[in-house]
Amino acid sequence: MVSGMNVAVIGVRVHSGWAAVLAVSGEPDAPEVIDRRRIEIVDAAIVGASQPYHLAADLELSDAEPYLANCAAASERMASAALQTMVGDLAGRGLQAAGCAILEAVGRPLPPLAGILSAHALIHTAEGEFFRKAVRRATEAQGIAVTGIRERDLAECAGRVFGSAAGRVRERLASLGKRIGPPWTQDQKAAALAATIVLAELCGNLHSKAPPA
Repeated sequence: MVSGMNVAVIGVRVHSGWAAVLAVSGEPDAPEVIDRRRIEIVDAAIVGASQPYHLAADLELSDAEPYLANCAAASERMASAALQTMVGDLAGRGLQAAGCAILEAVGRPLPPLAGILSAHALIHTAEGEFFRKAVRRATEAQGIAVTGIRERDLAECAGRVFGSAAGRVRERLASLGKRIGPPWTQDQKAAALAATIVLAELCGNLHSKAPPA
């Protein structure tokens, strides 16, 4: 029977230009973090690429659109290369990257580009979505299903998936830093919980489809 022992789920918390990425495996109610890394998703050769909408706001709209498209393509390429390396490392340990959880913001729907560039708050929102989208597309291009989970909904999702064991799972993940060492900040804790939720759902589906022993 396929179980959490031979699959891994990637968890991602994205920032402007980089992302905290890890992988969890094992039984979902006692997950293990088996990989942690920081991936760069901005091409330093492109001026302003770490905050592309900030730079685009100083351009004519006709120039802003191709600039952002160029930045997006570069970020997606970098995310793809980094994730491909991680997936290969997991495979070398006998683990299939079977899913990915990306933490999402609560942000409201964005207006067309002209509206974004005219409002500083929307520029920040758009940049968050920009880099999350780059990671999502890079992951999906490798055939890995992506689940977006709003960070503020993590506790609720854990309760739905784990029921009465949710508190224990969250405590286990929160305390892992004492055993595996740094970095174990909110980035890793949130990404690990999101990935563990997806791992539990995945293993439940695999178990339900498995033939009788």
